[in-house]
Amino acid sequence: MKPLARLLLATAIPVGSFWAAGAPTQATPTLEDTLVAEAAGLSPQALHAALASWESLSTRGEVHSALLSVIDYGLPSTQPRLWVFDLTSGRVLFHELVAHGRNSGWDLAVSFSNDDGTYMSSLGAFVTGSAYDGKNGYSLRLRGTEPERNDRAEARAIVMHGAPYVDEAIALKYGRLGRSLGCPAIRPAIARILIDEIKDGSVLYAWHPSIAGALPR
Repeated sequence: MKPLARLLLATAIPVGSFWAAGAPTQATPTLEDTLVAEAAGLSPQALHAALASWESLSTRGEVHSALLSVIDYGLPSTQPRLWVFDLTSGRVLFHELVAHGRNSGWDLAVSFSNDDGTYMSSLGAFVTGSAYDGKNGYSLRLRGTEPERNDRAEARAIVMHGAPYVDEAIALKYGRLGRSLGCPAIRPAIARILIDEIKDGSVLYAWHPSIAGALPR
């Protein structure tokens, strides 16, 4: 049997329709085509890199979930830039605001780090771990999978959690969301629901144009 990654990424999702009786059917879009169409505003390069990392990690047996979360840090914090995809159905499950680290930038994130004490966000592929109740409420452990890019996430206590500064009213008042110490913080109202959906072995991929073209590690 093919690994889950090969089954999903090699199989097109049937969303085409017949032209007319006796005529050829429309070309059936690939999974990537379908997800791009479902996620207006997401960089196609971000999605491509995220899918490549998900496939690599799945093939290696590091993930077993068909869920993929993508953060497009090429977008400002005032726009929803976190998508959660169900790769089995080709649907978007969540489209949410997400904060970046306070030293990564103002409204736009422009600087990233893997080092402790930088208060910057990290890029690349993370595997989600268990959820827990911590000082920031309900939170999700993240394991960085890319050496020198994000593999110190656990040592830095980089987790997903809810934060009151992730709010449209904050964005309107200050021209940006509040910023974290490097964690991908989300709205408190959605935190438990979203975290419970993606915890325990899915992929979270954080992308920025500065790593465009980089291959999964």
